[in-house]
Amino acid sequence: MLRRLPLVLFATLTFTSTLAAAPNVKPHEPEYPKLGPDLYDPKSDGNAQIAAALITATAEKKNVLLMFGANWCIWCRRLDHTFATEPKIAAALKENYILVLIDSNWRNGTKRHADLNLRYGNPLKEGLPVLVVLDAAGQQLTTQETGALEDGGSAHDPAKVGAFLARWAPQR
Repeated sequence: MLRRLPLVLFATLTFTSTLAAAPNVKPHEPEYPKLGPDLYDPKSDGNAQIAAALITATAEKKNVLLMFGANWCIWCRRLDHTFATEPKIAAALKENYILVLIDSNWRNGTKRHADLNLRYGNPLKEGLPVLVVLDAAGQQLTTQETGALEDGGSAHDPAKVGAFLARWAPQR
């Protein structure tokens, strides 16, 4: 076994350096690099994302939480941060929802996922981010502008976000 170790190590290093040198393989560049990594996939198919989420929601007896937003939107990033870092919020999301981030960027040309905005009653009129809750059958339960979930400063209030998630959690 030890005699094979140099061969395995050589093969691993060769493969890794070949990948690193591949000219057509570029890391994904963020849409707005100064803001950090993208939250929303600019090339996503929102209809496919929702269809997949509904299948999972049905199987897991959860609701679907659509978060319409854009990579340039600081409040979208702040709400995402609240979802990820507040333990009670993260637990409520995991237990009750399938979260789908819908890229709704309208800057620099095409309005992304304009069809979804129309399908759900123009939630973007509320600004970004905006939340739409669907049941597992795809029925729209509510739309929530997220200004009401803010803390009055520069973040979202975990108590307000938690109350919203509790109110629209699936009835089991």
